[in-house]
Amino acid sequence: MRRFYCVRMTTYAALLRGINVGGSKKVPMAELRTLLEGLGLGGVSTYLQSGNAIFTADGGDEGTLAADITAAIEKHFGFTVDVLVRDHAYLQAVLEACPFPAAELQPKQLHITYFSVPVVPERFASIDQQAFLPEEFRFGDRCLYLYAPDGLGRSKLAEALSKPRLVKGVIATSRNWNTVVKLAELTRT
Repeated sequence: MRRFYCVRMTTYAALLRGINVGGSKKVPMAELRTLLEGLGLGGVSTYLQSGNAIFTADGGDEGTLAADITAAIEKHFGFTVDVLVRDHAYLQAVLEACPFPAAELQPKQLHITYFSVPVVPERFASIDQQAFLPEEFRFGDRCLYLYAPDGLGRSKLAEALSKPRLVKGVIATSRNWNTVVKLAELTRT
């Protein structure tokens, strides 16, 4: 009797940090898709121009996949780009754990910063949250939720949170709520 084994493919999102912003680190999405396909990743697609790629892989872990994508980008484009890779289960859990009433807010008011490692709240202890009200932030699983009622571009709290001393040695990349929702949807298998 022949046995057939089904290899379960996992769908991931690759979150590239700081590309296609202000004319630096240009990464055309068509080239990124081709690059990812060249790594043997399947079902490759991109979302927006700001560094969101969806793909499937049969095994591997998020850290290894991120390292492989980072190395391929550096080799192809000649510059380093920080990359985080997250699977659907994680992206959906972050969405569902939002401590703010996302359904009641406008998408430009809510942002998620994804981190490469668990967030250590002590790193942010020097920030006086009361001084930034009505802006607020809360921690999640390897992420930070930011409520900025006037948008990220005007957020003084976002500026304080991004200080290098707070996130040194940690890869961090932010997405607005619309993108967070869309990435969870696109990675659903």
